Amino acid sequence: MNDYLRAAMAHARLQPLDLASRLGVDPKTVSRWLHGRIPYPRHRAAVADCLQVDEADLWPEAAGAHRMINHEVRAVYPHRWAVPHAAWRHLFAAATRRIDILTYSGLFLAEDAGLMNLIAERGRAGVQLRILLGDPDSPEVAARGSDEGIGANIMAARVRNALTLFSPIREVPSAGIRLHRTVLYNSIYRADDNLFVNAHAYGTKAPDAPVIHLHHAGQYGTAAVYLSGLERIWSRASPVQRTS
Repeated sequence: MNDYLRAAMAHARLQPLDLASRLGVDPKTVSRWLHGRIPYPRHRAAVADCLQVDEADLWPEAAGAHRMINHEVRAVYPHRWAVPHAAWRHLFAAATRRIDILTYSGLFLAEDAGLMNLIAERGRAGVQLRILLGDPDSPEVAARGSDEGIGANIMAARVRNALTLFSPIREVPSAGIRLHRTVLYNSIYRADDNLFVNAHAYGTKAPDAPVIHLHHAGQYGTAAVYLSGLERIWSRASPVQRTS
């Protein structure tokens, strides 16, 4: 039971039917809130406004979750090129369970022999490696190249070049490389519970787009949203066979 909500409604002299009418929801929905279900954020804000109380006074547990989610943001870089090389190195070097890379080409990583060797070493130490690159023959990769102004063929060539440069990782037993046909809204670079999310913006090259450093803090957090998308893309992508 949510006694905070019940008391606030009583103070405002509102019955469940009254509150439901003002919010445009089913009275059964208000009843579920009164019995302990936490509303969606938009409804929490609307209820608080209607009852003229602070949202945290009605759902203190939700307010705590909101503070936890804010704590997930560890850093924001205005551009990918502004992320220090040491930050990339520290991200992957600290991995003890898994490293995931979701991007179209990731050529800036693939061309860095030091980072490639570091990631491969983590894989040989038992860290699971999953690399997701765009399928160079897909319309999604072609569209991304056109949107960035470099051309569809050049973007496809970048992916093929990256596949070659990722060869040190392809030979690691714990590694898997797959090709996806997905419209990427973000590229994701994950090491255990830390993520670098490179936000894509239309007409903007990925190096010029912002990067958010998130720390995964639970299934309802911000990082969990990106990880859910990553898992979906991985499950639908096509494996790249290891060279013999």
